[in-house]
Amino acid sequence: MTTHIEKAWELAKQRFAAVGIDTDEALRQLDRLPVSMHCWQGDDVAGFENPEGELSGGIQATGNYPGKARNAIELRADLDQALSLIPGPKRLNLHAIYLESDAPVARDEIKPEHFKNWVEWAKTRKMGLDFNPSCFSHPLSADGFTLSHARDDIRQFWINHVKASRKVSAWFGEQLGTPSVMNIWVPDGMKDITVDRLAPRQRLLAALDEALAEKLNPAHHIDAVESKLFGIGAESYTVGSNEFCLGYAASRQTALCLDAGHFHPTEVISDKISSAMLYVPRLLLHVSRPVRWDSDHVVLLDDETQAIASEIVRHNLFDRVHIGLDFFDASINRIAAWVIGTRNMKKALLRALLEPTEQLRQLEQAGDYTARLALLEEQKCLPWQAVWEMYCLQHDTPADATWLAAVRHYEQHILTQR
Repeated sequence: MTTHIEKAWELAKQRFAAVGIDTDEALRQLDRLPVSMHCWQGDDVAGFENPEGELSGGIQATGNYPGKARNAIELRADLDQALSLIPGPKRLNLHAIYLESDAPVARDEIKPEHFKNWVEWAKTRKMGLDFNPSCFSHPLSADGFTLSHARDDIRQFWINHVKASRKVSAWFGEQLGTPSVMNIWVPDGMKDITVDRLAPRQRLLAALDEALAEKLNPAHHIDAVESKLFGIGAESYTVGSNEFCLGYAASRQTALCLDAGHFHPTEVISDKISSAMLYVPRLLLHVSRPVRWDSDHVVLLDDETQAIASEIVRHNLFDRVHIGLDFFDASINRIAAWVIGTRNMKKALLRALLEPTEQLRQLEQAGDYTARLALLEEQKCLPWQAVWEMYCLQHDTPADATWLAAVRHYEQHILTQR
């Protein structure tokens, strides 16, 4: 197998060299682009605060595939299995509800100590951690409002939760030597006709300002705000809309999170990247696959995933764009879902790095759109798969679908025992 991969690699190097692409350099650049895997795929967004609690806030994980993680130890073991099958640099994205404590902890009282096991785990794997306050699936979010709530005491609870989350996030960055990107998403909105759309947005603006007032070291922590079009229970009005979050990020110079599932079915986030980058210092991307709406299917190597990767690479946004994944499919093996989605994101990045972008840009500037289209289409047929297989080989991970055998073995010996 190794000999086959090496032979294909040498031929691929020649093919790409003919169009001006250095495949060795492409692989070096790929190692500059970590993908942040989301912990919540492993347990259907249940968390460990109250694993028996019901999801709320427009979040729904469908399916009942056996073997989901029931505690942090099992989740980290499942993550290790997935990570071993994905080449190149990775990160892990945690939600606040994935804390570990022997006694119940209120969300506005979470502390770094409740995540110490996650940090030690990340240290041994030389990975960064990202973070999220969890403003859903809680008694004080049951009426559909959190940071924009009309009641001062409830709104203050969620403000304090975000403040506490920022301290956890900054501690991650300090401990691991890489900034933690902390994403703020709220489910706030209304199911039906809304008379006053302004007041909740005024409250959300003020609440975010208060929650983010303390200046934290950007080497340790980065704030991001995430919009949404609508959700279950908020079909008619979402407080944190795209316009709200883009305006907030631009005016406060926070990062902006664009989630692939949070827009109209015909909208794509790839086209929003270049516009948003004119106004905000950083972008966080939640790469997902919205089949109908924010249904969070496993990421495919499809046109939009490729377009997202191409925007990052073509505009050299390596240091300003943070790539995260956000899907949770409980109808298939959860570890396989991680592996499929993360490998596909990395494949898309590699394909973008193997594009003769400068040549294509020159053709575009010269008005030769015929040649531009012709080369873009011919590019699709070049042997990028051979380069991917070499990348996997270099990182001691399966180069093809043989990774599935490892997942099946783990399922048979670990998951079925739960």
